[in-house]
Amino acid sequence: MTLSFFDQFMSPTLLGIPLIALALTLPWVLFPQPSTRWMNNRLLTLQNWFISRFTQQIFQPINLPGHKWALILTSLMLFLISLNMLGLLPYTFTPTTQLSLNMALAVPLWLATVIIGMRTQPTHALGHLLPEGTPTLLIPVLIIIETISLFIRPLALGVRLTANLTAGHLLIQLIATAAFVLLPIMPTTAILTSILLLLLTLLEVAVAMIQAYVFVLLLSLYLQENV
Repeated sequence: MTLSFFDQFMSPTLLGIPLIALALTLPWVLFPQPSTRWMNNRLLTLQNWFISRFTQQIFQPINLPGHKWALILTSLMLFLISLNMLGLLPYTFTPTTQLSLNMALAVPLWLATVIIGMRTQPTHALGHLLPEGTPTLLIPVLIIIETISLFIRPLALGVRLTANLTAGHLLIQLIATAAFVLLPIMPTTAILTSILLLLLTLLEVAVAMIQAYVFVLLLSLYLQENV
């Protein structure tokens, strides 16, 4: 049976049961648990420092009512980083390459920010649809354009995360296949291709962390507009 390059993105099943739920649960098991000791070990200290720095950087420009989202967005950041990094291991499945999962994360959180804005400050929230000083003739067109841009935000969140991870995984698989095929024919070219594969893998590690950060950063910007 001929395998496609896109087979790695198919959700694995066992006896007809999708295993994506297991893949989503696994990252939480890997996180170190807080200890009852006065002094933490190096791993816990590093984890706490990273979480505190990230939370401080994200929520510094946001008003005080928006700080209630700190736990949600920080947990989402750690969850996405863990899923993206685990997906780079061989013979693993990356749930964040599925557009359905990314949209399931993006749409409710984006909708919650919009609802908060409509409840707390409806005039300010609706004011984003019409910039100040707009000519009268352009008012209907601008309202339509701003409304479309508002509703396209969750789609952009989900598609950006899916496309970046999918493209990276495909490039890794293509270059690895090329190195394997060229090894008996042109060993020198295969070695150079393997070096390129190593560099690309390091790049994908950075992309996995950056895309998780960008996902949460954009959600925090949407929250900042509505609180």
